[in-house]
Amino acid sequence: MQDRGATSFHDDCRRIHRAWHECARTGDAAGYLALYAKDAVLESPLVPVVLDDVAGGVLHGRGEIHRFLTEAARRLTRGLTHWYRTDTWTTDGERLLVWEYPRATPDGEQLDIAEFMELEHGLIQRHRIYWGCHGTGLLARQARGEAAL
Repeated sequence: MQDRGATSFHDDCRRIHRAWHECARTGDAAGYLALYAKDAVLESPLVPVVLDDVAGGVLHGRGEIHRFLTEAARRLTRGLTHWYRTDTWTTDGERLLVWEYPRATPDGEQLDIAEFMELEHGLIQRHRIYWGCHGTGLLARQARGEAAL
């Protein structure tokens, strides 16, 4: 018989995986924020691009995360935030939820990223976003003033 805690954790993973994608698809910053714990940490190379006054890529707490998500929804092009992914995700069964947005899609190339989320009590406690070579190249071109995000 499966442990109820493991079942509940897998349900949380499934719910967050679906909800995150829906928020990404619609640009729903409030919906994103509802997935995070009050003292959550978000790490992304996009943070200093979106928030000019944040030198590093790490945000602490819902307040900073909300500011980032709201500004990102306002500033980023829909091409950058149009995501294709499958319903495939993985977990360690205890704390970690992982999935990717692959570079190659049925409609061509997209921003390639991997999402790593540590969950506690049904909420994202720590979220790390890693960009692949296509996305990293886009960030480098943007930093040189050659591309807009």
